[in-house]
Amino acid sequence: MKTALALLLAVFSTASLAKLPPPSPEAQAKAAEAAARTAWTAKVDGYKLCQAQDKAAAAYFASARAAGKPVHASASTPPCADPGPFVYTPPEAKPLEAAGAHSPSETAKAPHNSAAPDAATPKQ
Repeated sequence: MKTALALLLAVFSTASLAKLPPPSPEAQAKAAEAAARTAWTAKVDGYKLCQAQDKAAAAYFASARAAGKPVHASASTPPCADPGPFVYTPPEAKPLEAAGAHSPSETAKAPHNSAAPDAATPKQ
């Protein structure tokens, strides 16, 4: 029984080490849009929380004043910022030349490898 369990675990653990292929450009675009939507949703949640806190504070101060309790000035906070509707603009795909995929544009002053050790090479 223990050997079968160990064999089963060994089979599934090696399958989990398999390398996945890189995502397609369409999958990367969908993931980027999903990340943007998640960030926007977090901003909307923060906006709604801010509004609820303002409403709760206003109700607390109103009830305290009505009860005749001394009310101190509330802390000044920035106004709630509405994030607006979700708008996603995908980033422009750079051509390979603009992406820096090629050699640097500057002219080489020396070969990239030399027999001189780094310590003996003059610094520029």
